[in-house]
Order: sequence, then structure tokens, then C-alpha cells
Amino acid sequence: MSELVIDAQLVKTLREKTSAGLMDCKRALAETHGDLEAAVDLLRKKGAASAAKKADREAKEGVIAQTIVHNGKVGVLVEVNCETDFVAKNDAFKAFTDSVANAFAENDNADIEADRVNAVQTLGENIRVRRHKRLEVKGSGAVASYIHTGGKVGVLLEVGAANDATVQTEDFKQFVRDITLQIAAANPVCVSRNSVPAALAEREREVYRGQVVGKPANIIEQIVEGKMNKFYATSCLEEQAFIKNPDITITQLVAEKNKALGESIAIRNFLRFTVGEELPTA
Repeated sequence: MSELVIDAQLVKTLREKTSAGLMDCKRALAETHGDLEAAVDLLRKKGAASAAKKADREAKEGVIAQTIVHNGKVGVLVEVNCETDFVAKNDAFKAFTDSVANAFAENDNADIEADRVNAVQTLGENIRVRRHKRLEVKGSGAVASYIHTGGKVGVLLEVGAANDATVQTEDFKQFVRDITLQIAAANPVCVSRNSVPAALAEREREVYRGQVVGKPANIIEQIVEGKMNKFYATSCLEEQAFIKNPDITITQLVAEKNKALGESIAIRNFLRFTVGEELPTA
């Protein structure tokens, strides 16, 4: 493959990730010697990128499936890909994805290859189980799930509680439904700012520093911290505005529920899968 073709593909990918102009992308790649992620950060620093969160979609078809077992203590989220949206909507394909989720719920290392091959033969398309992940409650609490219409987005949520009796109440069930919908709609990165990976936080700070020029160092850091607070408010679940009542944060919603239920509910962990999204490299 020639260098020109490689450069053209990089430019195309960078434009998809940033929505920046053609010439801006070419210049950014030239300055970063073809380093795609460095070019993304450079465009963000220059204000040429249209959004802080970027996703390199693989555009694969398929669905996200879930299952919850052991009285709500264990949940699994799985992504299964196929070649066309037609097959993704097929009842036999959906039955296969459900069986995969159930198998991994009982055994995280379940061998589903024979079932996958059978599904390929039945449906006539290449099918792959791209990823799966479990959440398991330790102690009191529950795992909840939500699959968005069409199965393109799925959420798994782990919530702790002081008393398992609370988990059976309608107030608690409505609360976890609200939180799974929040995660699906608002796409947080982590539960809290303390759980944001250090590398991600530093990358954001470096981008924000690059956006501020011609000011004293102490003023720059103040501006950067202000931008970081906005980043946390949109990226950390606990600090996000509640989609059903934007006047309160999720932290405040949890506090209200704890007061009403006499509980110590805590959001411990969550997963959010989107069909075809770029997967972490580490």
C-alpha cells in the first residue's frame, strides 16, 4: 500500500473522529507524523475538533444482550456481531445472543463455539461473539440492566445496599431503572471523578492547557481546573445532572433515596456497550 493511500485513510479516520476540516486534518497529521491520537488532541487544542468525546465506530451490525441470574446478584452483558442488520433483527439470532449471555452468566469461560458455528450455518452469515463482561454483587445489593430499543446499546449496573430487603421494594427498582436509563442516555465514563483513569485525566488537562495561551501559569491552571470540573460533570455518573430532573445531580438523587428508604445505597460499578464501538487497547 502506498504512502498516499495510507495518508488518505488516516485523514478520513481523523475527520470521522473529530468532524474537523480536510486541511486541518492533513496539517494535524503532518505535525504529529501520522500519530492519529496525537492528531486528535492537537485538533482539540486548536479548537478544530467539534467534540471532546470521539468514537471510532467499526460500523459492525449485531446486538447487545444481557442476563441477570442468582436472584439479581450476577449480570452479564455481551456483544454479538453479524454481517447485516436484517440478521441482527432475526429471532433466531436474538435467541442465540440470549443463550450466549446465559452461558457466560453461569460460567465466565463458557465454550460457546459449537453454538456459534451452528448459528453461522443456520443464518448464513459470519457471527462472532465480540466481548462479554460480568458484574457480581458482593454482599447486599443488586445488578440491573437495560437494553435500548433495537439492542444497539446495553447497560449493566451494580448497586450496593445495606439490606437485601430494600432491593425488593418498588422505590429501589425504580431507582435502578432510572440510573440505567441515565447511563444509556448520558454515556458517563466512570462512576466518580476518583475512578477516572489518571492517564485520561492528564490527557484532558494537557488538551485544555493547549487551548489557553498568553496568560500567566497560575491563571492557566485555574482555567484548566475549571474545564476539568466541566469534564467531570459530564463524564462522571455521580456528577451528571439527572436526566429526569436536571436541577439535581445523581449524587443528590442517591442521597434523596437513602433518606427516603433509610438506606446506604451506593452505585458501585456499571458497564455500557454500544454495537461496533472502538474497544480499549489495554
